[in-house]
This record gives sequence, structure tokens and C-alpha cells, in this order.
Amino acid sequence: MKVRLFEIFTSIEGEGIFYGTKTLFVRLAGCPFSCFYCDTVPALPIDSGNEYSINDACKLIDSKLKNKTYKVNFTGGEPLMQHEAVLELAKHVKLKNIPTYLESSCFDFGRFVSLMPYMDYIKIEFKTLDSKFVEPKNYDHILKNELMCLQNSIQLKKKSYIKILISSYTTKLEFDKLLDAIFSISCINNISGFVLQPVYGSGAPNLNKLLQFYDLVYTYYKEVRVIPQLHKFIDVP
Repeated sequence: MKVRLFEIFTSIEGEGIFYGTKTLFVRLAGCPFSCFYCDTVPALPIDSGNEYSINDACKLIDSKLKNKTYKVNFTGGEPLMQHEAVLELAKHVKLKNIPTYLESSCFDFGRFVSLMPYMDYIKIEFKTLDSKFVEPKNYDHILKNELMCLQNSIQLKKKSYIKILISSYTTKLEFDKLLDAIFSISCINNISGFVLQPVYGSGAPNLNKLLQFYDLVYTYYKEVRVIPQLHKFIDVP
């Protein structure tokens, strides 16, 4: 088995509920989407990065792993594109007693489920139509998979949290529908966080929009947080 990796590096986690933690990032090459706000565009092509055997990829992880690393983050691109390889790499990391973290749009429930025995922390990123990541006719199918992944992660008692990117184009009507769907299968006691991440640069939302969307989530879940990307401000990868 081969795996295509775009990069592996240690840095400070800049997103979500684990921001600020020392993390080894394993960035897989390839993503089926192209969100307008994507900040890892070079990693989107499936032929980007370099190809490794699983054995060589595990050795590369070992060489990049630093002492006192909080977790290993499988990210992308989109890690579900190479789920079988991610499974083998996660098995290797688990032998070191370091928590594994899946950062995914969760577009494919079957691939997601296959990774769950070897993942500790799960970030479910719900995408909105304004991301322009998929044709509108295909959006409901993606959303169904995201919801199934969330439900599965909760049932397995993984440390699961939700992230939604907010842009100046995100509409209240669309966001309300998404919240209804999410909280029809989850409650305040079985998720570990709900993060609203403002888009950076073109399409960035203003403060009033962020506060409006914060209030919408707060109705369901009072521990909602607006968290920008920390690494953009401290100039690290």
C-alpha cells in the first residue's frame, strides 16, 4: 500500500477546541472539494506531495515527532480520500500512546467509520453552500454523510466537536436549517465543543454577522466559541 503525503510537520494547533497545543500534522494529499476560502490549495490535487510506502511514511512520522507532542492530526487535503492509508498510519501512532485526531469534512460515512477504532478526537466540519464546494444538487447527500458521521462519533463516545466556517456570504436561513439538522441528533451533553471559524481574507464576515450566528448556536449550545485561525496571527505553518 502507498500513501501520498503533502507534508508532515510539528507546529501549534491553530484551530478548534485544541488550539494552542503542540501537534504533529500529517497532511494527506488530495481533496474532492475546492472551497473558496481554502488555505491549503497546493494540497488539493491527489498527485500533489510525494508518494511513500506505509513503512516509509511511518518512519517519516517518527522522524518528525517531537517530545511532549499533544496529538497527531490527520488533515489535508481531505484524509478520507486515502482512508485505508490513514488507518495504517493511525495504528502506528496509537502504539506510541499519543492521541490521534481526525480533521475531516466527513463526506463519506463508510470511510469515516473504518477509521474510528484508531481515532481519539474528531472534528466534524459542516460545510455550508456558500463555501461553493459542491453543486447545490449534491449538497443534501454530503450533509447526510456529515450527520451520520457525527452520530457515529457520538455513539462511540469519541471526543467530538463541530466546526462551521462563517463567511460574509453565509445566510441566516441556511445556517438555521443546518443547526436544526445538527441538534436533531446531538445535544449539549454529547459534544465537546461548537466552533464558529471566521473566513480569513476575501469573504471575511464582520463582527455583527459573527455575533448573530453566535446567538443562533447559543440557543442550542451555550459553550459555542468564535475562534479565528491562531496560526495566521503568530505566523506559523
